[in-house]
Parts: sequence; structure tokens; C-alpha cells
Amino acid sequence: MDRDAVRILANHEKRVEEARKFNLLSNVFMSVALNDIPACQYVLRILTGIEDLVVKEVRSQYRISKIRSHDAILDVLAEDGTGKLYNLEIQRADTVDHARRTRFYGAMIDSEYLEKGKTYAELPDVYVIYISETDLWKAGYTTYPVEKHFGNTSILYEDGQHILYVNAAVDDGSETAKLMQYFKTADPNDMTHGDLSKRVHYLKGEEGGYQEMCEISEKIYREGVEDGIARGKLESQKETVKSLAEIGMAVEDIAKAMKVSVEQVQEWLSESESPAE
Repeated sequence: MDRDAVRILANHEKRVEEARKFNLLSNVFMSVALNDIPACQYVLRILTGIEDLVVKEVRSQYRISKIRSHDAILDVLAEDGTGKLYNLEIQRADTVDHARRTRFYGAMIDSEYLEKGKTYAELPDVYVIYISETDLWKAGYTTYPVEKHFGNTSILYEDGQHILYVNAAVDDGSETAKLMQYFKTADPNDMTHGDLSKRVHYLKGEEGGYQEMCEISEKIYREGVEDGIARGKLESQKETVKSLAEIGMAVEDIAKAMKVSVEQVQEWLSESESPAE
């Protein structure tokens, strides 16, 4: 085996070993672990309290693309036998407005599932479950269900969207808290969480899970490389827009030349302006 092949293999093995250390608060590892109907069903039954919930389909790292808005990549999107949808999201370190992130994801799911010609009554119920390592709302609860009601009454406003915040920081002794403690360790030798434990044990501790762990490690590696390229490209675009504006090109013409919206050009130009200007 030549030197380059040895180096590539060593790097690959290192990434696999790192992937095996991940817990379920890693969005990539959770996406792979719950891309399994029994494991996903186990988690959703606990988080929703719907004991007879039956998962029909699971999609992980599911991308919803719209021409005039940001893409949404859902960590886990599951559908049950009645058509209800369940979106599990792990908090990202760079998220600064958690409430608006859940609002955006809910809206993207609605737009994806309301096909042209259908009525609003045919929109499926959607559960957006936002999982974090820390207690985002700092009120000392493991779970924070969001309830909507009319401000001058106690009448609930039912629009079919259900939002639940769950954290792994507060242990109130509930089944959800026990599940979150397991999320923090993802110990392959802890078999107390049914089908979820079986899945994690398979991925981390069995020969058959090796290939899937390889895919996790390679996916993380590729995403890191692609993210670096994307960031570099974005910075290059911003610099080009700034240069074109400095030579007097109109915003509309810059937008056409760069193949982006006028609003995007204006946003980039406003970012480049110093407070003194």
C-alpha cells in the first residue's frame, strides 16, 4: 500500500472513531440514528406523549428548497399513519433566534405539503420539536410546550401547528428527562431505551453498523469542506458587489450581473458600510 493510501485510510479511520463518540445532541448523528422507524417511533412516543403513535415514514436531513427563500434542511421529518408530521430539530450553536427558527421551519413544511389545488383544511398537523442541550428559556423545565390562545380569553387557537421545546439540562424525573439524559451519552451499552438503544448499539458497537458510521464521518467531512467553499464563495460575491457599486454601477445592474436579487445586493452593500458612513 502506498503512502497516500495509508494516509487516506488513517484519516478515514480517525473520522469514523470520532463519529462513534457523538451523542444524540449532534444533529448529524441523531439524523442517522433516527433514520430508522422503530427508533424514531420510540423517541416520538415519549416526546409527544402519544403512546400509540405509529411512524410510517422517516426522512433525515430532508431539504426543502424554495426559489425566493432560504432552504430548510430538516434534521428528522417523520410521518405517522394518520398523516401527521413530526420535525425533530437539534439546536445549532449559531442560532440566535430559536422561536423564529421554529416558525420558519413550520412554514416551510406547510408550503411543502399543501399541494396546489388543495384546501387549507387539508394541511396536516405539524409537530416541531426543538431539542437543546441547555435550558433556552431558563425557567427550570425539561419541556416547554407552546400554546396559542386568544389574548382576552382562555380559548385555545388551534391551527394544527404544535411546538415543543425540550432540553437536556433540567432533569425533572420524567420519561422525557430520562430520554434526554440518554441523548447526552448515547452509550451503546445502555439498553434501557428500547428500540433507540438497539439502534445506537448497532451503529456504535456492531460490525454491521460500521458502514453507516463511515457514512456519518464522510458526510461530516464533506459538509465541512463544502461549507468552507460556500463561505469563501459568499465572501467573494460580497467583495465583487462592493467593487461594482464603488465604480458607480446601479444596484439593479449589479443584481443582474451577479444573478441575485436586488434585495440581496442592497443587504450586502449595507453590511459593507461602516458606522462613520
